Amino acid sequence: MKQFNPAGVLRPTLLAAASIALLAGCQPGEQENTGYIDAQTAFMDAFRPYCGQAFAAKIVTDNQPSPAWDYPLVVHIRDCEERVVRMPLHVGEDRSRTWVLTQHPGYIDFQHYHLHEDGTPDDVSPYGGQTIVAGEATVQAFPVDEASKALFIENGLDVSTTNTWTIRFVDDNTMSYQLSRPGRIFEVHVDLSQPIDLPPPAWGYKG
Repeated sequence: MKQFNPAGVLRPTLLAAASIALLAGCQPGEQENTGYIDAQTAFMDAFRPYCGQAFAAKIVTDNQPSPAWDYPLVVHIRDCEERVVRMPLHVGEDRSRTWVLTQHPGYIDFQHYHLHEDGTPDDVSPYGGQTIVAGEATVQAFPVDEASKALFIENGLDVSTTNTWTIRFVDDNTMSYQLSRPGRIFEVHVDLSQPIDLPPPAWGYKG
């Protein structure tokens, strides 16, 4: 059985009051009776045709390039549960990164898990943000959350406290992951047109 083991690094991301506030801001017809926003449900469902498959990716924009990214990139859309999508990102032999999308009533949470090879969490893990608008079936934006801001400041990464992450289906063949903040832009395109061989399990996975 597949199991993701974030080594106890789960942490609360939004208070219930924040969820209620988000719901209150939705326009009529934007959410189901369950509280789940239609456009966000469609966005999560868009991953299902690719579930269990791996795809090559490439950096298309990076205004602060680093040698750490000069390796083949593979995105493995590994797990699609009812309201959760997990996508390990492999950078060469570095299997430390996993993107996790979780849909809640009124918002989607997007977290980055960075684990060491033994499965223990990095000091800056997890981090991410939540949607504050309904978004669209093809694109959702995730401004940094308060817990991540605190984590960044604690680890001397104050510049990241203005991060926004955006995931977008550019077309039927391309998914985009983008990090942006003032003075920083980083974007990866994932080629969904052709699955490739599955990579070894990402660090933190068992079985």
